[in-house]
Amino acid sequence: MTASRDADAAALARKILSEIFGFDDFRSSQAVVVAALMAGRNVLAVMPTGSGKSLCYQVPALSMEGLAIVVSPLVALMEDQVAALRRRNVQAETINSSRSREDNVAAWRRVTSGETRLLYLSPERLMTERMLSALEKLSVSLIAVDEAHCISQWGPAFRPEYESLARLRDHFPHIPIAAFTATADEVTRSDVAAKLLGGQAVIHVAGFDRPNIHLKVMPRDNASRQLTSFLTDHTGESGIVYCLSRKKADETARLLADKGLRALPYHAGMTAEARGANQREFQESPGVIMVATIAFGMGIDKPDVRFVFHADIPGSIEAYYQEIGRAGRDGLPADACMLYGLDDIRMRRRFIDDEESDDDRKRREHQRLNALIGYCEAPDCRRRPLLAYFGEATEPCGNCDLCLNPVELVDGAQEARIALNAVIATGQRFGAAHLVAVICGSENEKILRFGHDRLTVFGMGTGHSVPQWRSILRQLIAKGYLEIDIGGYGGISTTKSGQALLKGRGEFRYRADFALAPKRRPRRRTR
Repeated sequence: MTASRDADAAALARKILSEIFGFDDFRSSQAVVVAALMAGRNVLAVMPTGSGKSLCYQVPALSMEGLAIVVSPLVALMEDQVAALRRRNVQAETINSSRSREDNVAAWRRVTSGETRLLYLSPERLMTERMLSALEKLSVSLIAVDEAHCISQWGPAFRPEYESLARLRDHFPHIPIAAFTATADEVTRSDVAAKLLGGQAVIHVAGFDRPNIHLKVMPRDNASRQLTSFLTDHTGESGIVYCLSRKKADETARLLADKGLRALPYHAGMTAEARGANQREFQESPGVIMVATIAFGMGIDKPDVRFVFHADIPGSIEAYYQEIGRAGRDGLPADACMLYGLDDIRMRRRFIDDEESDDDRKRREHQRLNALIGYCEAPDCRRRPLLAYFGEATEPCGNCDLCLNPVELVDGAQEARIALNAVIATGQRFGAAHLVAVICGSENEKILRFGHDRLTVFGMGTGHSVPQWRSILRQLIAKGYLEIDIGGYGGISTTKSGQALLKGRGEFRYRADFALAPKRRPRRRTR
């Protein structure tokens, strides 16, 4: 009987997919999520940008009797989704602050009459007692939460207004809840599932790879020259340039405009009207370059973005992955290029330290930044550490700068033995700073307190500088010989591959050019 019901539900879902959305069948990841929701299960779906997440809740919503509620963080995104559904003759509504009271009242009347099938709300509007009380009187069939990683304090994009969504299970205990995100590491996934879904959910993680995007990282030399050189290969194409500060976004947009390019700024320091006008220009016109801070991006659905250029490093691999995911959504080749230098690393560290948050969160954010630096310093294929961060293994991709133009590597067998032995000897629970101090023979208070100055490995790495050893550790992590506990205290431990390397199985070659040690100023001569 259950098998027959499941077959009927699957047939109905495919019929709606075909008749309303014009697709013959679901992608494999979509099929898993849709089947779970139609069976009444909670779902956490981590699916890359452009994989069709919205269909995963829109089709079940139209297959079920009653009202589906969709939680979205941005008014513009809600408006776009509602407009797209209405073009397909689907009765969808949004009630939000950008609309007049009369429009919102009329929309609510259509909801209560049963005419509306999907209602889009922000978390702030949904989680008011008045709205919750009103919705509890209706026949709610499904709740979908977009950008669900925002609920997690463990994640890099935490939004306080999302926290209240944890109470949804109390108000709608028997209604399936679907949480969707394009990027979340294992720690963030576990936190979202616990808070929003009570730990009772089908967790589906689709492949993270976007093989059409060419990945490249360059040490910063002359940022303006490097950017303009990069853009010569993208004449007349749409793209995004990400900058760390509002001031730099404005300056870069002016620089590109002076060179005859259609470049527009976008950041939180601009008026909402100016941001909206620039976003519309970018969305609707070809060949526009958006020069932006991280204020730009969520909900952007422009398929022909041919490049994303990071003039400064982002704050984490998750942020980087989400931002490059705005390129090449049409499946055609696209480029992602990032500049990497000491100044923006220092700035990122300062941002973390100045953040109004507890020490645990700051520690995790430093660990996430370290993981991104390790990606920048990867000795070979960039996709391997990028996907490994999300728990996905891959062979060399053949579509990154290091696969296409391998860099010179030096034999690191001795360095690997020293580092691996230091990790093991200290109990596989200390972070990079402590391990480097042990290896370099630093007699600081912490080392003396733990007695690590008496270890055989203590001081065995004095042939390299502290920055060089930090880079070597990051490259061992990038190669999968060591791993870092992002969710805990940042302790570094050996992997099976690392243990095999220590026994002489395998090899480690590293990039000596990425130590990124600060240049020493010449000493003044004293008389």
